[in-house]
Amino acid sequence: MRKIFIAFAMLLMMTAYAQNKPSQVNENKKEADTQTVAADSMNPETRIKNMKEVQAYLKECGTFFIATVDGDQPHVRAFGVSEIINDRLYIMTGKVKDVYKQMAANGKFEICALKKSGSEWLRLSGTLVNDETLSVKEEFLNRNEGLKAMYKADDGNMAVLYITNATARFCSFSSPERKINF
Repeated sequence: MRKIFIAFAMLLMMTAYAQNKPSQVNENKKEADTQTVAADSMNPETRIKNMKEVQAYLKECGTFFIATVDGDQPHVRAFGVSEIINDRLYIMTGKVKDVYKQMAANGKFEICALKKSGSEWLRLSGTLVNDETLSVKEEFLNRNEGLKAMYKADDGNMAVLYITNATARFCSFSSPERKINF
């Protein structure tokens, strides 16, 4: 049942992303800057509380799936780490990977995380923005020791991306959807 649900969720995400058109890196940054201002105008306590709730959910699930798009072709991959640093929720990957190239070309994404019960899941959408701040990369690695064998904060490959203009939808087979933003 869980495998069927994951396949169905991935199919839904791929269908949605197949309709997106990629934008330029500069447009992503401009859009993210505008969205960050909107998020910053939200009550700061609410924004941080919502962000922490989403990260706790991702950590409880362990593995989550992120959908990106390359032209008109959607791609879904498994991720496993997220961190809140300087009041931003980050994920990380390597710049040599196709997933990073797709994120740089079109920062829009969707994450689906399924709890072990198989009956509750999170859908998180927004925009990813690359952050080259060395101290953020170092902090991410310090919190995820296992990544130090593959990445170095100053290796030119490690990419940390923060989520802006986020909408999280908490879904369940047994209760109505709940939506929060940050």
